[in-house]
Amino acid sequence: MSLHNRAIRIRLLERAGGKLGRLVVLTGARQTGKTTLVRAAFPEMTYVSLEDPAVRPTFSRMSAVELSDRYPAAIFDEVQKVPSLVETVKAVYDSSPEARYLLLGSSQILLLAKVKESLAGRVAIEELWPLTIPEMMTDSWESPVRSSRMIRWLSDPRPSRLSLFGGLPAASPGFASATRQLEHYLEFGGMPLVLDPELTPTERYRWLRDFQRTYLERDVTDLAALRDLEPFVVAQRVIAGRTGRLVNFSDLARSASISPDTAHRFLRYLELSYQVLLLPPFFRNVEKRLSKSPKVHVLDPGILRVLSNRTGELTGEEFESAVVSEIWKQIKNAGLRIELFHLRTYDRREVDLLLELEDGFVPIQIKKAVRVAPADARSLRDLSELLDKPVLHSFVLSLDRDARELVPGVHALPVAWSLGPADS
Repeated sequence: MSLHNRAIRIRLLERAGGKLGRLVVLTGARQTGKTTLVRAAFPEMTYVSLEDPAVRPTFSRMSAVELSDRYPAAIFDEVQKVPSLVETVKAVYDSSPEARYLLLGSSQILLLAKVKESLAGRVAIEELWPLTIPEMMTDSWESPVRSSRMIRWLSDPRPSRLSLFGGLPAASPGFASATRQLEHYLEFGGMPLVLDPELTPTERYRWLRDFQRTYLERDVTDLAALRDLEPFVVAQRVIAGRTGRLVNFSDLARSASISPDTAHRFLRYLELSYQVLLLPPFFRNVEKRLSKSPKVHVLDPGILRVLSNRTGELTGEEFESAVVSEIWKQIKNAGLRIELFHLRTYDRREVDLLLELEDGFVPIQIKKAVRVAPADARSLRDLSELLDKPVLHSFVLSLDRDARELVPGVHALPVAWSLGPADS
């Protein structure tokens, strides 16, 4: 299976090598490649998997002196399986300035709860997401991950840098390959294993179904200690059917035959285990009638297809979720200080994605259309009366192959071209 470089790798090396990075936690969904990443990035560090029940008693009984002596620098995988080890690591960290540890785990609620309780102020926390389109377009650890045009502009959103979005996308050297990767992402998602070129579509879907079963049997059991998984399974499928929509907890509870409190709890489990993204509403302008309900997006299109039990073309809402998730992952990978919201008024005017930067907002509308028109920018006009910062620029992202200014202040961009790697 081919390897794909990860955007977070350089930051992880920099943090772990610095004075404040002697203790790093890397968390993320199961099978996103955490182990592969750290073993490639830190080949000199001893690797210990706590997944094996036979190994756990040794480390649960180990003293700080013994740990420091035997493992002065180590990677501990699935560390939430041995909670007492976190306290031992803390003791070694405090007593030995040379100690360096990487702690890995896929059960965010258990790992981070223990980390925040015991290691507050000592630990750097990083998250690994499914592959982004620029990461998919690498083929080794030496292949650089080039930032997308959108990320490059968001890093320095001056009007003069809108030239990044000029030109003819189809003439760009990487446009064809970025389009192919977008098609793959929309069909199978961004989990590393489904990128294996030797797998057939049937094998990819089979792996995704197996992943979902493993998630239910292991992560959800760890998260919630549920004796009966059936209500959770039903709720998860109901939520998948509502991806790209406002969350209505009463409706979710009725459809899944659970209580509203249980619906809240299940959705929180899905968020903590990296299965869904809950996009908060923007409603700071109290004088305007704005929706205060979050919007739910299933994070990975491949998992979404397994949950909905169908292949074929995505709906408009499913396409929106895929694009929102891709932008979310790229922003997180780049370490940009950007908050993500959606905006919806009570008269149903809606902005699919509202990015808040320090100096203003970037509204984005997402259309599953092969040709967009000025009318598609209607919801992006005159937003200043709803916001408390200026609009820096607005975008309509779609399957249209052309990049152009639809109306003043609004660019229409192809998804593959704006979110694929920018040409060097």
